[in-house]
Amino acid sequence: MGKLENKVALITGGNSGIGLATAKLFAQEGAKVVITGRRREALEQAANAISGEVTYILADAANIEEGKLAIQKTVETYGNIDILFLNAGIAPFLPILDITEEHFDDLFDTNVKGPFFTIKEAVPYINEGGVIIGNTSIVGQKGFPGTSVYSATKAALRSLSRVLANELKEKKIRSVSVAPGPIDTPLYGKIGLSEDEVQQMGAGFAQQVPLGRFGSSEELAKTVLFLASNEASFINGVELEVDGGLSQV
Repeated sequence: MGKLENKVALITGGNSGIGLATAKLFAQEGAKVVITGRRREALEQAANAISGEVTYILADAANIEEGKLAIQKTVETYGNIDILFLNAGIAPFLPILDITEEHFDDLFDTNVKGPFFTIKEAVPYINEGGVIIGNTSIVGQKGFPGTSVYSATKAALRSLSRVLANELKEKKIRSVSVAPGPIDTPLYGKIGLSEDEVQQMGAGFAQQVPLGRFGSSEELAKTVLFLASNEASFINGVELEVDGGLSQV
């Protein structure tokens, strides 16, 4: 029997990178997996790559109404939710003098506002003993240049997770965060930099990591699986760094 046998898991941004790796692992461990994303073609391809019971729902993480609809469709299909992994996010980096109101709003809508109201919609349907997992980042702990707004969004999500750990205690719902460091994921191709700039940034990050390399989406997914499983039944309110030691030195 798998670690998540018959559990219902909703993963936002489950069509690529960390989300897809986690969806594959959850399905292997017996979960009924629902993935969301903004692109139908990518969702279809992801669903075909997952071995197990999987459903996909077209939903933009920044759109509150689409997030609500994703919860409603999941409940209509499976009746409840056991695991909510708020994985979707964007990470365009800019120095503070280049930041516009639009840039600020885009990041907060996708990384904070959307997840917040998705959680609000989901809570009545999360089973006792369920878990909410936020995908934060070690940028909330470090001062990397160009990440001021992104860092603020991840710090907000981490703070929300801590509050929920206390606020949802009567329902025995755990709330935790996983904080990736440099992970080899398509996200690094979507941060507004050229390919050469991304490679240079990646090399710089890798040099700072005590283990000397980027992590993989699969390594991050294994951590999320642990937090979602009964093996982590007494772990609540924490943010677990998966960064090769970068945040610790």
